[in-house]
Amino acid sequence: MQRPPEDATDPFPPAGGAPPAEPDPAAFEQALRLAEALVFASDRPVTPARLQPVLPPGCEARTVLEALAARCAGRPVALVEVAGGFAFRTAPDLAPALTRVVEVPRRLPRAAMETLAIIAYHQPVTRAEIEEIRGASLSQQTLEALLEMGLIAPRGRKEVPGRPTLWATTPRFLEQFGLRALSDLPRREELVSEPTLPLAAPGSGQPTA
Repeated sequence: MQRPPEDATDPFPPAGGAPPAEPDPAAFEQALRLAEALVFASDRPVTPARLQPVLPPGCEARTVLEALAARCAGRPVALVEVAGGFAFRTAPDLAPALTRVVEVPRRLPRAAMETLAIIAYHQPVTRAEIEEIRGASLSQQTLEALLEMGLIAPRGRKEVPGRPTLWATTPRFLEQFGLRALSDLPRREELVSEPTLPLAAPGSGQPTA
């Protein structure tokens, strides 16, 4: 059987069709500028879904954010993925020098850290279950402090007599501790080993407040 000429059109193109066209360089550069402006102005990590509507046609949000993160490499401020989105954080190598002029962070006492760790690893969990795991009573002051800081929130009620409130961590918990997801949590003993583990402030790559 005679083979078709090498330059003949293939009547059976590869499955899936042609790959998507690359965005126009000027449009992609504009997308990078829009992404940087949105992340800078946002009070919370910017998700790809939140960025996508403002981008030029043909620009995919996650690709743009990852390109912006690569462009920020080596800068004083890095773009990092945290709490399901992207946010600016101080470059880790600069954090030690900044501690000389940045306000000393507010720190969580041991009781609050233990409570937060139990909620993070056992969520959703009731107050009675927290007390049973800790082996100590949980003061209302500790619970209210974590609520006020936005680190925990009620997540319905447990279907048992009395229907006690179930507690779980919030997206702010992920943001404050620099986690992309709960699967990034360290081992439990590491989380509670320091009785005064500081929180991470917005704009910082290190735990601070």
